Amino acid sequence: MSPSNDDARWARRRRLREPDVEMGKSIAPPSPDEATPADDLLPAPPVSVEDSGLDFGFLADLALKTVYADTSCTTQRAAERLALPPAIVDLLLQHLYRERLTEIRETLTPQNRRYAMLDRGWERVRRLLDLNAYIGAAPVSLDAYTVMVKRQEEIRPSVNPDAIQAAVANLVLPDTTQQLLGVVANSRRSLFITGAPGNGKTSIARALHLALGGEIWIPRAIEVDGHIINVFDSHSHSPVDPQPSAPYDQRWVKIRRPLVVVGGELTIESMDLSYDQTVKFYEAPFQVKSNGGTLLIDDFGRQRVQPRDLFNRWIIPLENRVDYLTLHTGKKIQVPFEQLLIFASNLDSADFAEEAFLRRLGYRLAAESPSSETYGRIFRRYVETCQLRYEPRLLDALLARYTLEQRGMRSCQPRDLVDRCADICRYENRPFILTTELLERAWLYYFGAHQTHR
Repeated sequence: MSPSNDDARWARRRRLREPDVEMGKSIAPPSPDEATPADDLLPAPPVSVEDSGLDFGFLADLALKTVYADTSCTTQRAAERLALPPAIVDLLLQHLYRERLTEIRETLTPQNRRYAMLDRGWERVRRLLDLNAYIGAAPVSLDAYTVMVKRQEEIRPSVNPDAIQAAVANLVLPDTTQQLLGVVANSRRSLFITGAPGNGKTSIARALHLALGGEIWIPRAIEVDGHIINVFDSHSHSPVDPQPSAPYDQRWVKIRRPLVVVGGELTIESMDLSYDQTVKFYEAPFQVKSNGGTLLIDDFGRQRVQPRDLFNRWIIPLENRVDYLTLHTGKKIQVPFEQLLIFASNLDSADFAEEAFLRRLGYRLAAESPSSETYGRIFRRYVETCQLRYEPRLLDALLARYTLEQRGMRSCQPRDLVDRCADICRYENRPFILTTELLERAWLYYFGAHQTHR
């Protein structure tokens, strides 16, 4: 679907504000009128080695490692392993044969032969594995990855109020909060959510990601100066059937927009390339794996590293929509930074954030503790979601306990108390029916002895 005139106008304004930069050089982005519909972003398969964007020698070495790893390697099997068209793989394997690195054991068809390693090939593959032990799908170039990320961002569909309402259907949120989430989703600017524990910061962030919807293409791996960076991660990425109308480049995977969540484990080092000394290739950091989707920094301010250091690390990506990563050789590379970035913190941003960082944030949202009315709406909705009978006297009893103990309310507590009731009934092998007595026991088990809390 082609972008609307309004979408194109906002895309133009954004590109004027944040010019595209690729491999250290300024490049002119395509005009909104030339924006490609999502279906047209199907990555075309390369018809030659040059089309792959990779060096012939690099691909030949990767093909040799593929033969080494497969005791019954055929042209077809190697093509599947390398995610390249059989014609290109046949060219590579024939080169290895002419160089006397491999031998042809059997000819199955004119372009499908069975290969095996020769002594010379064993010697070379040992040297190759010492330099880089990656065996798998051929990577794409950093240039190709950068262009694909930028193009997909340019044609990203807008998020309408209906999508926001559907995404937050299970949450009880003020209309003003829903409106803010819609603006954030469309702008792709960052969001800082603050509030006491249990007031739904993480749930709001996940709902906001759900509203984005859609699918994107990501590469299995990226090549930079002969180095390989693994991008696809089965823990972060959910592949979907592309159902293409034409052949496509198998080095790319179509996935649901990713949601990557990091918390207390966040460090400065984890935001850079991770180099494995054993296999000699890199794992992309979480901000690269979240490109095109959402990156949630949960429990921000509680990491082992000082918040100021983290703020300084985020300033350039927030300002320029690009990030800089460092190879183990010391060379820095530029990668796109195109995701919805959400910070969620129990702390007040004014308590630990610097102005230089705060002014680069897009929006701020306070997840406030619920009023008695809002608490009641949450309680009733969850009771009915559990297919239980709701009775107003149950809520009255709960609100009386809050008043008696002077305890502050949290948005998660109605759910937690009902779930404790279910645990009790399950343990005692009794029907799950909410009663005042059952809620009293759940309250005691959840909050402990009577104490005064504000």
